[in-house]
Amino acid sequence: MKLNSLRPANGAVRGPKRIGRGPGSGHGGRSGRGNKGQNARSGGGVRPGFEGGQTPLYQRLPKKGFGNGPFRVRYQVVNLRDIARRGLEGTVDPERMKAEGLIRSARRPVKVLGDGEVDVPLVVRAHKFSRSAVEKIEQAGGRVEVI
Repeated sequence: MKLNSLRPANGAVRGPKRIGRGPGSGHGGRSGRGNKGQNARSGGGVRPGFEGGQTPLYQRLPKKGFGNGPFRVRYQVVNLRDIARRGLEGTVDPERMKAEGLIRSARRPVKVLGDGEVDVPLVVRAHKFSRSAVEKIEQAGGRVEVI
């Protein structure tokens, strides 16, 4: 047996459905499109969400909320657990966090959260801190600097 001689079993593969090729094919006459109407025409059919001229659901529902869109500030989150796990000492700023792989970009703002414990006195510089993070850093003898 060779790869070029392999074939599917007889009857396993069906031929394409040949529409509009006469009554003997079973798909002649209206060619599976039903009788008349918009969907029977060439180029017929309706766009997604169209409800036959009735006001569609997406227009009937209220437009709620306010999106601040392009002005939203997205913080990169760093937990104290991640800082402690890497055994960092001294000053920890966004550049150092980037070098350690804690954040993706040193340009975007960073927020430090208090999940985990720190036992080394650190000077942590970031754009925002959670209250618990500030308490834990200061408890360990370190300090917090808001950039």
